[in-house]
Amino acid sequence: MVGMSGTGKVIECDVAIIGGGPAGSTTASLLAKYRPDANILVLEKEKFPRDHVGESQLPAISGIIHEMGCWDEIEGAGFPLKIGATYRWGKNPELWNFDFAAPSDVEKLVRPTPYEGLRQLTAFQVDRAVYDEILLNHAEHLGAEVRQETQVVEVLREGDRVEGLRLGDGTTVVARYYVDATGHVGTLRRKMGVETKPETKLQNVAIWDYWENAEWAIEIGSGATRVQVMSQAAGWIWFIPLGPTRTSIGYVLPKDHYKELGKSVEDCYHEAIANDERISALVRNATPRGMVEATKDWSFTASRGHGENWFLVGESIGFADPILAAGMTLAHTGARELAYSLAELLDADPKDGEHEDAEWLKNSVSDAQLRRVRQHIQFADFWYASNGQFTDLQDHCASIAKESGIKMSPEAAWRWLAQGGFTNESSSTPALGTCDLSSLKQVLWVLTDKKGDWALNKNNVLKLNLRNAERRMMPIYTEGRIEREECWVRGQNRLPLTGIFKVVVDVLEQETRIDRIHKLILEYFGGPGRSNSHRSPIKLAVQAMEAMINEGWITAKIDKKAPSMTISRPEENDFIHWNRDEDPASRQDAEAG
Repeated sequence: MVGMSGTGKVIECDVAIIGGGPAGSTTASLLAKYRPDANILVLEKEKFPRDHVGESQLPAISGIIHEMGCWDEIEGAGFPLKIGATYRWGKNPELWNFDFAAPSDVEKLVRPTPYEGLRQLTAFQVDRAVYDEILLNHAEHLGAEVRQETQVVEVLREGDRVEGLRLGDGTTVVARYYVDATGHVGTLRRKMGVETKPETKLQNVAIWDYWENAEWAIEIGSGATRVQVMSQAAGWIWFIPLGPTRTSIGYVLPKDHYKELGKSVEDCYHEAIANDERISALVRNATPRGMVEATKDWSFTASRGHGENWFLVGESIGFADPILAAGMTLAHTGARELAYSLAELLDADPKDGEHEDAEWLKNSVSDAQLRRVRQHIQFADFWYASNGQFTDLQDHCASIAKESGIKMSPEAAWRWLAQGGFTNESSSTPALGTCDLSSLKQVLWVLTDKKGDWALNKNNVLKLNLRNAERRMMPIYTEGRIEREECWVRGQNRLPLTGIFKVVVDVLEQETRIDRIHKLILEYFGGPGRSNSHRSPIKLAVQAMEAMINEGWITAKIDKKAPSMTISRPEENDFIHWNRDEDPASRQDAEAG
């Protein structure tokens, strides 16, 4: 609705979203999909398309793109398919791969493909100028009003309530709810006086440019590849193909070290590339755009994620170091949950006051976003502290470890990471930092160069421990609605009573011996199924029990007279393995050596 006030035009809407990047457009698209009667306004200060850093995705985004209804358009844009990453990271300088899917399976794909089967396990590497424009146009196609080149110059507030947004042309936007999707800028966050804290000593500078005609380290099947993450003495390089000819290459280093160098961002950037044999070989015949950019990459969280009628989403609520490539996943996931929450909040008639579950809905979506960002920050701390390739940053990494309380043995690191809550990231399966627990254990072994063990290999009697836990409701966001499911909460940890966790809890209420527990779980799923799959029910149950032991939901002990479980501890599998001469770039490295 458009009206006039004494000072200019007034636009009324249900939801006003500041920022048209992935967080803003995802919120707008899903809200428009599930509440097509809602009046949604997206305010974007720039004109799309525009370049933006942060191009490497994780598989969780693909499902959200599919739900939004723009999978075919994204897949049709021809972005490289990301099956994982090649790392030079950890105690051992040898290259290793972390794959989402087996390359031999990916080889068989003929693109474009629908979102099914193997494509549910892979991700994209996107040119943000193209990707973000597709998403914003899709939100408009679904019914949201999008205004580009429109800047919010003033936030009108009364206490903790936003009363309106003043635009550059004097127009005032009045909405029932407001969303800050402006990233680091944090337009609403700043105006509403929300404080931020760094959470970590990871305060880095990111420097990048775009290159034409760089070679890919490896091409698998129809346009699939791995990103390259290469440690140097004082930082690390990302190498992300964005299309057949365009590649994003960036250099990340601590801000204090950058200041000590006393060099320009251009010199730091090009010297880092020249000093890396693998990356310099890939750009031997390539041409840089010639416009090196830089930004501060400081991990932080906001002190809160919402107010009376406003929300933070994406990087406005928090940012985790890009080493885990989680930024866009956090933004899309948080935006999806916020869209569901807004759809339900809008069900209440404003004349009757707020929705009866308003505070629960607001707290749930804010807490989930902040919890995920903190988990990724904590995981990033471990990645940096355990990286022996940072020869110029040994004191810096030791300081990160000391401040965080990290101990470097796999078992100690496992327990430390569990403080972030293995059961908190997903409501149905155990994960941390988007890794399932089996993969996470292998990553710990690669990074520390020491082989750890599973608690389930040392214990065979398991008892459910709910002492001092409180039963609460948690949201499950599915098919446009928020289902209320029960969970146990103790301190910062949460035990969902959904998915594989519910199966394990139900079984533990009947049996305590591991052999009998194993039998009941197999019976529950009608047999072993594809036991060789890393997503098989029995393997997910094993991971769930391991997570619950680490978080104190299960007390475990050994009975020498009872059967035990043996979980193999391979150093390599189809998903995490050494890179040895697997790709042309590796062979060039070996020949140079």
